[in-house]
Amino acid sequence: MAIDTTYIQNQAKILAEYEVQRELLQAQRNESKYKAQLAAVSTLDTALKALGSAVKGLKGTDKSMLINAAAFSKEGMASATLGPSAKEGSYQFFVQQLASRHQVALSGLGDDAARSGNFYIKQDGVEFAIDLSTGDSDGDGKLSQEELAAAINAHPDNKGVKATLVRSGGEVTLVLAAENSGEKNRIELRTDATGSALETSLGSQQELAKGQDAIVYLGADASGMKLQQSSNTFKDMIDGVSLTFNKVHQSGDEPLTVNISRDQSATNAKLNEFISAINALFGTFDTLTAAGVEGGKRGPLAGDSGIRAVESMINTVLRTPFNGITLMEFGILADSKGNLKVDTKSFEKMLDANPDAFEALFSGQGNLIDSLDKSLATYTSGTTGAMKARKDNLNSMLQRIEVKYDELENKYQNHYQRYLKQYTQLAQVMASMEQTFSMFG
Repeated sequence: MAIDTTYIQNQAKILAEYEVQRELLQAQRNESKYKAQLAAVSTLDTALKALGSAVKGLKGTDKSMLINAAAFSKEGMASATLGPSAKEGSYQFFVQQLASRHQVALSGLGDDAARSGNFYIKQDGVEFAIDLSTGDSDGDGKLSQEELAAAINAHPDNKGVKATLVRSGGEVTLVLAAENSGEKNRIELRTDATGSALETSLGSQQELAKGQDAIVYLGADASGMKLQQSSNTFKDMIDGVSLTFNKVHQSGDEPLTVNISRDQSATNAKLNEFISAINALFGTFDTLTAAGVEGGKRGPLAGDSGIRAVESMINTVLRTPFNGITLMEFGILADSKGNLKVDTKSFEKMLDANPDAFEALFSGQGNLIDSLDKSLATYTSGTTGAMKARKDNLNSMLQRIEVKYDELENKYQNHYQRYLKQYTQLAQVMASMEQTFSMFG
């Protein structure tokens, strides 16, 4: 019986596959294992970086775990911005006047404000001059009010005056406004363009808004401590407290009382954000390193000592005293599963008794946040971090698997060609024998 070509090819394929089967299965198992580990390490790296981002959000001189709030005796009169150094207290203010930007109007300039000379603008002791002969942009020999406004705004020495044209009832008025409030930013104008419309207009200029400072008294009325500045926002008027005043008092009005106190709800929420970030990472640890007992799914990093070292590092930092105090002393404890939880009553009681200690724990010299941030960086650094090294190693192993697949493909082809040749030769022998036997049929 003749052996056909398809049969020969199939037999060669079966035998060649058998030759590489054991190595191929091992390579496939390793590939699946390394890919699972790479995905797991990437998940852990993401979780560590998420905690790192949360930690960095608490770092810096402008950060605080204690959240204070300002309450005003009368709404709308002022607003407050509180920094981490703000302390609890009550303060009274009397607002005599608000800071405003100086504005003046020049009328009657028309299309021929001036043809030569200089226009001088002085502000905060500094004066600059506009050459009126060079402002004529259309070359008609006259300087219009539009050209004058453009020359003012474009002058390189103009640091704080804005010129605009206001149209009403067919009349056009040139308005000069200080860009910043306060007495020092008042605008002074003069010209040497004798006989010009500009000179005439300056003689009858109209003050639209006074350039004045804010004047506020610390106390119940104008007999208190006088505070005066060019802006309505008094930065760090009280340590850590900036106040912006919006309205003035009238004679006989009650003073504005500002109460600075701790916002317990916001403080609790901020602490819980930190704890949630820690617990989210612990949850990732548990999933990735699960032992798979009692029918549970075994984690891809089960028994991985390197990963457990990360968890141990974080637990060590969380239990370490900083500035003489620990999280546990503020009622922040680990439950039976290792997750952090807050005993709210204990926390608030301890916080009332010693708020400075809690703040020092998170933002003092050598604090918990800085230590945790530094420890996390050893794992999450994009150049020298342990997670990067781990991923690089796994990617290298996967690359070696690809090389192994290429080697096995070559090995398979060699075996296939060898078996194909052998079966082809066998087929030829059998065909020759059949031909010989047929001669004696």
